[in-house]
Amino acid sequence: MKTCAYVRISTAHQDIDSQKLAILDYAHHNNIQIDQFVETVVSSRKKVQAQQLMMFIEQLDAGDRLMVSELSRLGRSLGQIIQIVDLLTKKNIKLTCIKENLHVGDKKSIQTKVMITLFGLFAEVERDLISERTKEGLVKARSQGRVPGRPKGSLGTSKLDGKEDEISELLKKGVSKTSIAKITGVSRPTLCHFIQTRKLNNLK
Repeated sequence: MKTCAYVRISTAHQDIDSQKLAILDYAHHNNIQIDQFVETVVSSRKKVQAQQLMMFIEQLDAGDRLMVSELSRLGRSLGQIIQIVDLLTKKNIKLTCIKENLHVGDKKSIQTKVMITLFGLFAEVERDLISERTKEGLVKARSQGRVPGRPKGSLGTSKLDGKEDEISELLKKGVSKTSIAKITGVSRPTLCHFIQTRKLNNLK
C-alpha cells in the first residue's frame, strides 16, 4: 500500500506550502510515510483539474491512500468532488481529508456508508438546483421578450463565410466540390453543408 498526497496549486505559493505542511504534520503524528506528492494547477477550465486528478487516481491500486489537506482541494465544485470520491470508493482507495478529519475507503465502515449516502444526496440536490436555475432563466428571458438559443431559421457561423462569391464562381466553372474544399481549406462535408445552407447551387 502506498500513500500519495494531493496538492492543488493556486497562484499563491504560500497556499502550496500550507497544504504540504498540513499533510506532512499529519503524516508525522500518525506515522504515515508519504510516497509521492501529486500537484495539479488551477485552471480557468474547471474540468481540466478534475481530469488530471482522475487520471492519476486511475493509476492507483486498491488499498492505496490519497491524502489532502481539506476536502475542497479535490475539486472546484461539489459535482467534481462527488465524482472523485465516488471513483476512489469504487477503486477501494482510501481518502484522508485532514481538516475535516474525514476517512473514506473501507466500504464496510459506517462513516464511509454515511459519506457515500450524503454525497449521493448532495449530487441529486445540485442537479435539481441547476435544473431549477435553468428553468427560471428561461422564464425570465421569455418575460423580457428574449428567446434563448439561436433564432429559428438563422444560420450558424462558418469558416467559409465571406467566400460565397468565390465558391459560387468555382461551381459555375465546373470545379468539383472535392477540389473546392481543398482550395478553401475545409472538408468536403463542410463545404457541401455550406453550399446547401447558403443555396449557392442556385446562384447564377
